[in-house]
Amino acid sequence: MQLTKPVGRNASAMKYDILSALGVYALSGDKYRQRLCLRLIVLITARYNWQRDELSIGRAEIARLWSVDERTVKREMGKLKAMGWLTVKRPGARGRVTVYGLEIGAIGRELSETNLRLGPDFVQRVRFGDLTDPPEAADAKVVPLRRPLRGTGVDQGIWGLTRHDLASLHPSEFKAWLTGLGFGGFQDGTLTLIAPSKFVASYVRTHFERHIVETAQKHEPAVRHLVIGTTN
Repeated sequence: MQLTKPVGRNASAMKYDILSALGVYALSGDKYRQRLCLRLIVLITARYNWQRDELSIGRAEIARLWSVDERTVKREMGKLKAMGWLTVKRPGARGRVTVYGLEIGAIGRELSETNLRLGPDFVQRVRFGDLTDPPEAADAKVVPLRRPLRGTGVDQGIWGLTRHDLASLHPSEFKAWLTGLGFGGFQDGTLTLIAPSKFVASYVRTHFERHIVETAQKHEPAVRHLVIGTTN
């Protein structure tokens, strides 16, 4: 997917979202992650051109901003490139400094597991860690991460009927979070669903468990509990 740049009517909000997510991700890790993320945040706020997606800065200037020597700059910038967070758009040559690009999509995917800590409104905006899609366009772009698993018999019928009701009652939420859930089984009052990732499973448990159980009970009163597993 071609990622849009954080410009236009929603640009300010998206910029704050990216910086907020980086900060929360940093604080969830050790001191080395915290320091690396803080150094990237400084480069973004001080020198990054959002309109052109360019971080144009030399090693000596980075060293001054970070209060380190140039060997440390080389090592830390190498880490950011190896992580896929920065790419070289134009190598430095003949007196010109290196121009970097910020890989917002790669950053968003890495940070997706910690986004829940920023609250459901943040998760709704970023949609599975894609920090570049504006909210009004997100619903049209969200696609299932995995086709629902197919089952047979009455158990699959319970989830099939429940899915239909949820899609009617909560169309946007269903499209974003529930359409990729697969049927995992029904036994002893427990409905088991399979999510495409731990992130999706955690979000669904937090925000939709009660709705799913209550909707399923309309078709099968024996449903009492919901278990959400993952494929990995």
